[in-house]
Amino acid sequence: MNQEQKSQKRFISLKVKWAIGTALGVFVIFVALASTLFWSFTSDLLSQERQTVNHSVSTISRRLGAVDAPQFDRQNVQQALTKHQPDSRTGRFYRTPVVEGLADSHLVVTVYDRSQRVVFTTGLPERKLVLHSQKSAELVKGDRHRILQACRPVYQNGSQHLLGYLQVENPLTVYHQRFKHLALIALLLLLLVILLSGLLGYFLTYLLLEPLNSIHSTLEEVSADPTRDVRVKVSTANDELAELGRMFNKMLDQTQRYIDQQSQFVGDVSHELRTPMAIIQGHAQMLQRWGKNDAKVRDESINAIMQETTRMNNLVKEMLDLSRAEQVEIQFRDASTVVNDVVKQVYNDLQMIHPDFTFILDDDLHRPVKVQIHRDHLEQILIILCDNAVKYSTRRTEVHLTLSKNFNAVEIGVQDFGEGIPADETKKVFDRFYRVDKARSRKKGGNGLGLAIAKRLVEGYHGTISLESSLGYGSIFRVTLPIADDDQK
Repeated sequence: MNQEQKSQKRFISLKVKWAIGTALGVFVIFVALASTLFWSFTSDLLSQERQTVNHSVSTISRRLGAVDAPQFDRQNVQQALTKHQPDSRTGRFYRTPVVEGLADSHLVVTVYDRSQRVVFTTGLPERKLVLHSQKSAELVKGDRHRILQACRPVYQNGSQHLLGYLQVENPLTVYHQRFKHLALIALLLLLLVILLSGLLGYFLTYLLLEPLNSIHSTLEEVSADPTRDVRVKVSTANDELAELGRMFNKMLDQTQRYIDQQSQFVGDVSHELRTPMAIIQGHAQMLQRWGKNDAKVRDESINAIMQETTRMNNLVKEMLDLSRAEQVEIQFRDASTVVNDVVKQVYNDLQMIHPDFTFILDDDLHRPVKVQIHRDHLEQILIILCDNAVKYSTRRTEVHLTLSKNFNAVEIGVQDFGEGIPADETKKVFDRFYRVDKARSRKKGGNGLGLAIAKRLVEGYHGTISLESSLGYGSIFRVTLPIADDDQK
């Protein structure tokens, strides 16, 4: 009981698992995609900021290179940066001096003299002057976060005279603001996507697992009461779950049929054995009372007991045959046999057993043909039909056997010219224990199970059996069996 309770506690719905799995899958895909886009966008933004720094360094270096002095000082640097000067690329004058432009910018420009003393700055630099071998701006560590920095020596225009050094820093304020903004948006989108994907996964799982839930509820009902006639509601969608529902219903149909067969078998046994058991008991009581002194009573009772015992043995054998016939569809699913050989063998056996009868075989197949049935079962069907033909042929002792092909099936006909069967009883002859004339059938040793066995065997191999009869003129049974797959042309 404890193990059962633990198992129930560990139970996690497949819907939840699917929803979590879907959310995780979407999470991984979204993170990979968002990371790629995020990295691409921030790289482009950083590249733009680097270009801005490099362009500012080039522009200011040209301005400062025009200073006519041994080295930089505050006055000549300020004068060079505030002086209007045409753009080397366009030839136009700057609209505003460089200093004013830098004041509106987020760049920090610092000018050093030859002794690396600060002579001019637009702000408080985060790092000291460090000359780089590369001309482009580099990412370096600042006070709070990374910054872009470019350092360059400044030479007097047209000579190699060193005037001082120029350092431009970009604190990447805009870059970091946008970085945080994008990260926040990505996080919110991620949470939203995970939530929506989880809900969508749960909803889709609910729809997809509805057939499984139906199967589960049906199983619970069948487990509680195996005799209940409940089936799974199969969806109209032509998918694997619909096919699973159909197969499950087919399995339930087979199980229900086995239960019905078992109940019917028990009922038939108890019903059909009641009469012979009563006869045996009655004669046993007669023997007990008068058998010791009356030889006639003794002999009569012994003969009756022997006769009923024989009939009981035959009845039990036929009922077991009928019970086995119910399962041929499973046990002999792939069986096949050459129909010509079996019919020919039964034909020869009948001629030997019943020499006073005339048997005629008409084979229109003209070649060996395999049908889907076990050899023993085909032989049993033919013997049942031919025995009936012999039993009820009183005037014209003649039986016809025919073989013919009908599309993808073989038809076997057994015709007699005996008593015939009334038209209103032709459909009942295949029922269990049914006899057209019970008194006459009992005298001929029939229990009314032969045709029921034949019908079940034929149907077990997906064949058909039919009867045409005319009272006083005889009957013809037609058995149709499908041709084996390896013999179809």
